[in-house]
Amino acid sequence: MTTRPSSPEDLRAVLFDSGGVLIRPVGGRWNPRVDFEETVLAHHPSITPEQFAAAIAAGDRFFAASSATPDYDDYHRVMLRHLGLDPTPRFLADLGRDVPVTTLLEIYPDVMETLRELRRRGVRMAVVSDAWPELRDGHTALGIGEFFEAYAISAELGCRKPDPRMYHHASSALNLAPAHCLFVDDDPSLVAAAIGLGYAGRAVCRDSATSDVPSVVSLVELLDLF
Repeated sequence: MTTRPSSPEDLRAVLFDSGGVLIRPVGGRWNPRVDFEETVLAHHPSITPEQFAAAIAAGDRFFAASSATPDYDDYHRVMLRHLGLDPTPRFLADLGRDVPVTTLLEIYPDVMETLRELRRRGVRMAVVSDAWPELRDGHTALGIGEFFEAYAISAELGCRKPDPRMYHHASSALNLAPAHCLFVDDDPSLVAAAIGLGYAGRAVCRDSATSDVPSVVSLVELLDLF
């Protein structure tokens, strides 16, 4: 069941996707993280770039076939086995070891000013992301965690967007109806799904404003809606 479409005067909150909207990976690749090859080579120096490419493709297929964000160790096991390597506990621990978030992720230049101004205007904010639970800590390390009242994270909820539970978890945590929430994502199809559920929506298309749903090229444009 859907609710009536939102109009600007109804909006009280923004539900942000994370990757591609708020943050991006250093080096341009989300998964595996940028130090994957370096860590594997420390254990097995003979692995070739071609072998890495095939293993990462296998990991991508495993990820895509999962109904929810999979356990990170399971994801690493798939790639290591594709490389013909034994995913020992030590090996997995090395791949998942703690490193400074700022060596892996960075926020987009338009993020901080937008979040600060939305907060100044009394707009409430939450995150709806296909991600692992560590996302909260990552946001905190990057200086943006303080802005969000709630998180809907796929690895915790056992589903991924466009499952309605992802969107509804965030709006319910804010105690707001969908019509009072703007959903923002870099995937237009996920924005379209939110609109179908009664949310307002904007696709972030930083390289091009072309989209089948309403879009912005910068998060700063969202301020015009509040």
